[in-house]
Amino acid sequence: QVQLVESGGGSVQAGGSLRLSCAVSGRTASISTMGWFRQAPGKERQFVAAIRWSGGTTYYADSMKGRFTISRDNAKSTMYLQMNSLKPEDTAVYYCAADRDYSARYFYAAIYDYWGQGTQVTVSS
Repeated sequence: QVQLVESGGGSVQAGGSLRLSCAVSGRTASISTMGWFRQAPGKERQFVAAIRWSGGTTYYADSMKGRFTISRDNAKSTMYLQMNSLKPEDTAVYYCAADRDYSARYFYAAIYDYWGQGTQVTVSS
């Protein structure tokens, strides 16, 4: 089993920055890929970014490229999402997720085996 706990959400003005953290515990050696997703009210869960846990290869949704940066610190068993130039449309609950099996469909929420409880990000104009 793997447990994920997000932190770092909050309220910020447009143009501001936030850094989300996802603390990982349990069988971390079983993790292949970790990702960030977000869900706004009335909308489907949306892929934000993903990272291969051992190699560190990163992937981003097109709309996040250049503004968001995903990273991980294996020694601390923590994944991060640095979000810059935030926009009101970035307002959502942000979730971290972990996948045990290597998949090319890292952007697909259904492949992830474990999820955190989510952290709210609110960007005001």
